[in-house]
Amino acid sequence: MSVSLRDRIKSRAYALGFDLVGIAPAQPSPHAAEFIAWLEAGYAGTMAYMAREPERRQDPRNVLNGARSVVSVGLSYYTFRLPDDVLNDPSRGIISNYAWGADYHDLMLPRLKALAAFIQAEAGGAVATRAYVDTGPLLERDVAVQAGLGFTGKNTCLIHPRLGSYLFLGEVLTDVEIEPDPSPSSPVGCGRCTRCLVACPTEAFVSPYVLDSRRCIAYLTIELRGPIPRELRPRMRNRIFGCDICQEVCPWNLRFARPTREPLFRPVDLNRAAPPLLDLIGLDEAGFRARFGGTPVMRAKRRGLLRNVAVALGNWGAPQAIPALIQALHDPEPLIRGHAAWALGRIGNSQARRALVKALRVETDAMVVEEIQHGM
Repeated sequence: MSVSLRDRIKSRAYALGFDLVGIAPAQPSPHAAEFIAWLEAGYAGTMAYMAREPERRQDPRNVLNGARSVVSVGLSYYTFRLPDDVLNDPSRGIISNYAWGADYHDLMLPRLKALAAFIQAEAGGAVATRAYVDTGPLLERDVAVQAGLGFTGKNTCLIHPRLGSYLFLGEVLTDVEIEPDPSPSSPVGCGRCTRCLVACPTEAFVSPYVLDSRRCIAYLTIELRGPIPRELRPRMRNRIFGCDICQEVCPWNLRFARPTREPLFRPVDLNRAAPPLLDLIGLDEAGFRARFGGTPVMRAKRRGLLRNVAVALGNWGAPQAIPALIQALHDPEPLIRGHAAWALGRIGNSQARRALVKALRVETDAMVVEEIQHGM
């Protein structure tokens, strides 16, 4: 019996190392109206790219002319859960699980391009394809649900009932008509569970399935390029790049998440996942690149990461952080100086106050001056 094109494509995707693969027809998103409402409510924050050509995101056929099928893949990145004594150690900065190892774009995109080439070879003739790893104008979680990869959780993550939600998603769009995977006969979901909604320290969930990015720690530490709103800084605790809290408490993950098969996603050691804050606050550009080059942390850039580290040091509130924060008051980046001033104000002892008074005499940046004055 001959093997269908769908099954050959899926077999090739699994051979390339993907954990999940499904095929959906290229069709409009069933949640297009909700996406527009989310944008209009301002929940995208400063992510202006989300609002560019919103109609294009709603239908894969607007991305690839003549698209008929979408191959959706998932790759697990879960490694292990940090022990509670590490997660709750205020002297350490917690980095999101997905950023412990290699940048997933560098690993997944070549595999997706290889899958696209396989589709072209198997289908024959002039075949159009396009591959994306969260960089294309697609509502990729909706596409993944349509392809049978899982369901949308109340924390807005895609959840697979046997792998959980620690998943990278990618897609290959093609103008080849491929038999789609059948929809699940008995859809699963979150039921009455609200653990993720309750656990979020910044109260970023407006309601189940609706996230206000402007309050999300992942957004604040990665996507936001300017100052972090002062009222949210204490709630960020020691999270310095991304946040997994809504995934850490999810029963689907607690029960089903298994370590990834991909060795490049595993951290070299504990200090890659939860580095001591005092090891980071003094990094220059070369030191930052040497430590985090080739990982997703590079997205925050040095100025963003050290801004986050300064906030975590302020939340720690330990006097031993004062010398490093005083040094950060002289950083060339105003964003780092301003958040270092806030951290010194949080510590609030006489040594910290003297440092702020001294810095105020020479500071010329208006934002930093305001932070110093607030800290005093």
